[in-house]
Amino acid sequence: MAGLRRIAVVGASLAGLRAVEALRARGYDGGILWIGAEPHLPYDRPPLSKEVLRGEWQPEDIALARRGVESLDADLRLGRRAVGLDAGALELALGDGSRERVDGVVIATGASPRRLPGELAGVHVLRSLDDALAIRRELELRPRVVVVGGGFIGSEVAASCRSLGLEVVLVEALGQPLEQALGPELGAFCAALHRDHGVRLELGASVAALEGAGRIERVRLADGRALEADLVVVGIGVRPETGWLEGSGLALRDGVVCDARCIAAPGIVAAGDVARWHHPRYGEALRVEHWTNAVEQAVAAAGSLLDGPAAARPFAPVPYVWSDQYDVKIMAAGRPRAGDEVHVVEGSFAERRFVALFGRGGRLTGVLAANRARRLAEWRRILHEDLSLDAALTRARGAR
Repeated sequence: MAGLRRIAVVGASLAGLRAVEALRARGYDGGILWIGAEPHLPYDRPPLSKEVLRGEWQPEDIALARRGVESLDADLRLGRRAVGLDAGALELALGDGSRERVDGVVIATGASPRRLPGELAGVHVLRSLDDALAIRRELELRPRVVVVGGGFIGSEVAASCRSLGLEVVLVEALGQPLEQALGPELGAFCAALHRDHGVRLELGASVAALEGAGRIERVRLADGRALEADLVVVGIGVRPETGWLEGSGLALRDGVVCDARCIAAPGIVAAGDVARWHHPRYGEALRVEHWTNAVEQAVAAAGSLLDGPAAARPFAPVPYVWSDQYDVKIMAAGRPRAGDEVHVVEGSFAERRFVALFGRGGRLTGVLAANRARRLAEWRRILHEDLSLDAALTRARGAR
């Protein structure tokens, strides 16, 4: 901690909050400048597409710093945006024209949603609390909903809207929802789940245009067909929030490039959706956009900053993500990919309660479970053992 008299944490996100907490938990008693572009105190994002969107929870229900941020003794500046960084001088430029010199920086600025061309009322993305509240107000008018994108966010939004009894069409460019993340076999399971709950699926379909006189009226598909819509939610992925770091001296490549210890440059670490770090277990650079990674990486990055490069440890987690859709909790751990072998070792797709193992090149690469949280947790621990696929299947047979 020597020489770290003042640390800047850029991002009042989950990762930003956990980084501030980790600094204090490690005994750091220097100054913390904490900058957040949104006007809100840190909040939990997963409920935005579910409980908040459905009107079951209010903004105060997703507050993360329930005991208040005062105990963290940080100079918190909400509604303030960092617009530049001189990595060599460790100097931040803020949107109000001020400049701040610090001794260390934690970058936790997250990501921004991709958008479709065209600015029409009734077309939304879902990333922030304000986004969720704006969509929720429109849902009260009982609109016809078109969701563009069948990834985790799009699928959850479609499920939430359908649970409210709304007419929902889900448009996905690939053959199945979540196919890119989970492969076609598990994608087909997700597609059946939507169909069984009354969602109309347009698969292998791309959007050519959003049409309307000032407000959305229809979604024009590439094959010429039109989907009538009063509300469109676009969930086609995100971009890491690195625009403010152009010219900073940091390496930027679909995120802030870091080493295995989450270090981007001397005195600078990154965590959460914005960080692309070398994962020693997988031997590749990863950027993981999930809740668990934001929490774990923030702690690791803060530790690397305090310990310094010589003592900092590599960050090598087994990634984990979950998604609640209708009455099914889908959970995945590891690095499953489309094209991996898939072996259902417990339960079945039909009963919507199962455990499936993924394998590639003879190795166990990941696990996916539906409504089997305890078993998924066990398999996440097992993934640390780097088993062969055959050994994993043998263990699964023994556990039945």
